[in-house]
Amino acid sequence: MFNVVNEIKKAFNGDAWYGNHVMQTLNNVAPEKAFQHFIPDAHSIAEIALHLTSWTEEVSSRLSGNLAAEPAMGDWPAVQEKNPQAWEKIIFNFKIANEELIRICENVNANQWHDATNDERNPALGTGVTKSELLNGLVQHHSYHSGQIAILSKF
Repeated sequence: MFNVVNEIKKAFNGDAWYGNHVMQTLNNVAPEKAFQHFIPDAHSIAEIALHLTSWTEEVSSRLSGNLAAEPAMGDWPAVQEKNPQAWEKIIFNFKIANEELIRICENVNANQWHDATNDERNPALGTGVTKSELLNGLVQHHSYHSGQIAILSKF
């Protein structure tokens, strides 16, 4: 049986089928590269990491029964500081957000994964889906942005 909780664990810090999990990808980034904009009008690695954290927190909120909203930190939070300590904090906050998400997921009963979230269906906002679809969307989100980070870190 497919277990979406195992999929988020693998995408976050497990044996991801596609290669490095997100934590490994983030940990491979040299701090001096994290804040650079290698491509004009594209996000920095740090901005992508903050975006990943904000959406992980929003999925946790929705799985906890709250209505969908823009993430509390915003869709694309601004980088506040640009130094090695700030980069470490960004990675740490991403780790904490995912650990909290996994804790919430492990408390969802198996028969609740097919229940709808507390929102009307709006494809543009990704609302009104089942809990399983919501979490699977975050798995895809982690994978997508992990690939971007891996590419940007090669510059």
